[in-house]
Amino acid sequence: MSAINVPRPDFMQDEDLAIFENSVIKFLDEYAPPERVQRWREAGQVEREFWTQAGQAGLLGVSIPEEYGGGGGDFRHDVILIEQVVRKEISGWGASLHNCIVVPYVLRHGTEEQKQRWLPRLCNGELVAAVAMSEPGAGSDLQAIRTTALKDGNGYRINGAKTFISSGQNADFVVVVAKTDPSQGAKGVSLLVVETAEAEGFRRGRKLDKVGQDAADTSELFFDDVWVPADNLLGLEEGKGFRQLMSELPRERLAIAINSAVRAEMAVEATIAYTSERKVFGQRVIDFQNSQFKLAEMKTQATIARVFVDYCLGLQLKGLLDTATVSMAKLWVTDTENKIIDEGLQLHGGYGYMNEFPIARMYRDARVSRIFGGSNEIMKVLIARTLGT
Repeated sequence: MSAINVPRPDFMQDEDLAIFENSVIKFLDEYAPPERVQRWREAGQVEREFWTQAGQAGLLGVSIPEEYGGGGGDFRHDVILIEQVVRKEISGWGASLHNCIVVPYVLRHGTEEQKQRWLPRLCNGELVAAVAMSEPGAGSDLQAIRTTALKDGNGYRINGAKTFISSGQNADFVVVVAKTDPSQGAKGVSLLVVETAEAEGFRRGRKLDKVGQDAADTSELFFDDVWVPADNLLGLEEGKGFRQLMSELPRERLAIAINSAVRAEMAVEATIAYTSERKVFGQRVIDFQNSQFKLAEMKTQATIARVFVDYCLGLQLKGLLDTATVSMAKLWVTDTENKIIDEGLQLHGGYGYMNEFPIARMYRDARVSRIFGGSNEIMKVLIARTLGT
């Protein structure tokens, strides 16, 4: 039972969404039971086979039109998948990245030939997607990237190093952010697709040792004179990469906020359950007024987060979600998620610091939400631009 009692908005109550949600739950229960997920955490990545299984079950590309091999749904179907992945504690599986970020790049910015060539394989699990943006010396400042993709015959030579790349070990379809004209700054940035199985000079570096997200194969990637044909330039027009990236960021940041809102709710539920069972000085922890006040604050904050996220989702479905509003959602909900989880861990006492308790894993997994998708400091910059000063 949910701890926050926020009904689903009307636009999320269609019968086909309920059917899809049931299929997602059934799939995850069968193919991602706790013992298998634990093996992924210990290995530091999700099995490649699971991606194939998810593709065969119709969970990849769920919002891609059927003519390209997708599920024919919309962003609401992706939201259902995101929420259930969080609830099943499968942090580290890059379904949100695949479905909500990279695959839409191809759908919205690719040529018809590129869509026909790549989307069916991205939807059936044959290809796992990643986007290579961040570099050792360039994170939020994408204009500072040093990776180049310079013309060489009927194609491009890619040279550079990328880091913090989600799905870096599993991905075999990498959208690389590179400068096709280094003299033009942001106007010289383009997106090029590297299919790694065919890419001589492509290397996977370390699978990075992170604070949390244990099953996420976040990695370094290296491109040493990697040649790709000209028709791997997304959209076949140079210099459009920065605009392509910026146009898709609102959906990515909303997906992060949704993820955080669900985890915040789960933290409230886990803390209520624990404090209802744990006794101190002869009474349950939840019976202390301090505990009740803390839980009241946590429930209130989680409720506000859910309501705001649902509001933003409604705007997204209407095509009205602007950069400032989604930046507010990403900023506030991720900050709030971390505060709620921290309070929940405190109410668990020493057990909250033990990894065997869900609140401890939430604590580690949640921290990165304030960094990826654009750090929360960048969100403040974007919001400040609307102040009119």
